[in-house]
Amino acid sequence: MFYKTDQHHGLPHDPFKSCVVPRPIAWISSIHPNGAINLAPFSFFNALASDPPMVMISFTGYHQHGGEKDSLYNIKNSGDFVVNMVPLALKDAMNTTTAPVAHEVDELALAGLNTEESVLVKPPRVREAPINMECEFFQEINLPCTLENSINTTIIGKVLGIHIKDEVLTDGMIDLSKIKPLARLGYNQYTDVDHLFTMTRPAG
Repeated sequence: MFYKTDQHHGLPHDPFKSCVVPRPIAWISSIHPNGAINLAPFSFFNALASDPPMVMISFTGYHQHGGEKDSLYNIKNSGDFVVNMVPLALKDAMNTTTAPVAHEVDELALAGLNTEESVLVKPPRVREAPINMECEFFQEINLPCTLENSINTTIIGKVLGIHIKDEVLTDGMIDLSKIKPLARLGYNQYTDVDHLFTMTRPAG
């Protein structure tokens, strides 16, 4: 089949999110100017550069209870955030934090998670996460949006510091087989990194 993206695809559900997979999940901890902590996962997320390390997270739509989504509002107003890696073992806790709860609800408490103080930024990190990246806000890019009364915006952040639990290192390298990072597919489907293999690039 072929469809133009400005026309209906004729399928029961939009296939686009299943065309770009798997997508890593940014489990973002952020802090409101009033001190309230927020935790939410976003799958339109990836690394943009490595020197310096930069990441991007995209946000679509507004908060169900009005205003910008908490993570977006907090990042823009506090200037920093933490990206916590989601291992397979925390999939249920991550799913709990997807609930469209009121602004004042503490998702960390809701999911039974604990916080650890960050070193360089104000928001705490998720203690149970195997990897945490402390980031500062770098740039917001407003994207086109065809949905009525909605927005598409992308936040670019600079990674200032990275925490890696010692127990997920093997011979000085991150051992993803110990983490089994969770990734988003299309629809309500997820996957984890389970099958690993190595390939050497051909010499130039």
